[in-house]
Amino acid sequence: MPRINLLPWRAELRKRRRNQFFVGLGGAVGAAGIVVLLANLVMGAIIDNQGSRNGMLQAEIQALDVRIKEIIDLEAKKESLLARMEIIQRLQRSRPEIVHVFDQLVRTLPDGVNLVAVDQKGANIELRGAAESNTRVSALMRNIDKSGWLKEPDLEVVEVKPATGKTDAAAPRASEFTVIAKQASAGTEEEDQ
Repeated sequence: MPRINLLPWRAELRKRRRNQFFVGLGGAVGAAGIVVLLANLVMGAIIDNQGSRNGMLQAEIQALDVRIKEIIDLEAKKESLLARMEIIQRLQRSRPEIVHVFDQLVRTLPDGVNLVAVDQKGANIELRGAAESNTRVSALMRNIDKSGWLKEPDLEVVEVKPATGKTDAAAPRASEFTVIAKQASAGTEEEDQ
């Protein structure tokens, strides 16, 4: 007699294949989870490493900022010192100028003109005095204009008054004047010799 297998072998085969599928699926999901976890750990380590490098770079940048500030301060001090040195050198160069100016005043002063006061404010020199006549004042201004150390004479005031100590009408008269001239620097004009 023939043997007929009445057991549901196809159902068992399906069940076994389904179990294998789920096991394979679970393994794939587990492997994918492990890969994602490992990738996450690796990326986290890379990010932490980059963060520490960024922190080190920030510290170096701050140290360099401090150095740059020091350099800027030193450059400002250098500029200040150079400006002071320039002022000192200019003063050293201009020291003999006043001697030349007084010498030039003596040379430009015509006969019959007396100076009462000489005031200097910056480059302007104010000359106050008395002259025997207005022509003597004009001669003084021409001499100042030709001078190497004085320039641009400007007549401010001329007053004709009787000579000091004389009260009669026939007494000689004097012209009191105020002339403002500018001091020429040594570098622009040479002294006439």
